[in-house]
Amino acid sequence: MLHALALAAAFLTGPQGSGRILFAPPAAMAPRPAKRWHSITVPIPPVARGLSLPKVEGSTDPSRPLIVIDAGHGGHDPGAISAETGEKEKDLTLSIAQAIRDQLVRSGRLRVALTRDDDRFLVLQERYGIARKMNADLFISVHADSADNHEARGATIYTLSEVASDREAARLAARENRADVLNGVNLSGQTDAVSSILIDLTQRETMKESANFARLLQREGRPFMLFRPAFHRYASLMVLKAPDTPSVLFETGYLSNKDDAAFLASPEGRSGIAKGVAKAVEIYFARRLAPGGG
Repeated sequence: MLHALALAAAFLTGPQGSGRILFAPPAAMAPRPAKRWHSITVPIPPVARGLSLPKVEGSTDPSRPLIVIDAGHGGHDPGAISAETGEKEKDLTLSIAQAIRDQLVRSGRLRVALTRDDDRFLVLQERYGIARKMNADLFISVHADSADNHEARGATIYTLSEVASDREAARLAARENRADVLNGVNLSGQTDAVSSILIDLTQRETMKESANFARLLQREGRPFMLFRPAFHRYASLMVLKAPDTPSVLFETGYLSNKDDAAFLASPEGRSGIAKGVAKAVEIYFARRLAPGGG
């Protein structure tokens, strides 16, 4: 119920006996406080258009497997930051990706490309999009983790979750134009239902290959670095959603842990990671290229 004083301030009674109630003129009402507007400007970088594909290093034989290594974050996006050393994830991932590239190039048996070789920002679709456009045989996205628990440490390998498969197949079938080629199969002229089935079958095989590589990476990397007990995890991560490229997201350690942060920032640590990854990659493709291999 309104207070009597509030009623008096809001209304005036008309001439006696008129039975009318009139609104008070604005001058009789308390003035409203002036509105104060606040604005915040957040710069959003535009999506890079016409992104040029990176150079391929290593073997000059185009039939050799191509590995695309993606250094996570970059540009305005620093990623995790170590409270101990101040190191930024974007800088560490680039250094680790370059070390892996150099280790793979030394063998002379593989072709290697980096999604970024400097401090630039790429949206997630561009990262795996580069791998797809280059017909990569393997995609490795390099990251460094962070957690509220500063005792958490060790590397983790993520592959695409089974749950994401059906959703992605349907979405890709609806989105891709009919001239798209998926893993050598031209989808031109196919219905959404047929395209969805083809994408789903391709993606399930890709997910199996990704999981195979994840297990190899842990086995071959274990002599050089620490892994978490549950080293292989599944997630619906955008960067892993190329349906026809085996892909892993490699969290190399925790920047929130002082020991991991020091390891990742050291030349010895990066060299060890590169050796482990290179051994896993070489064994993976040796198996696939062997007679009767996958």
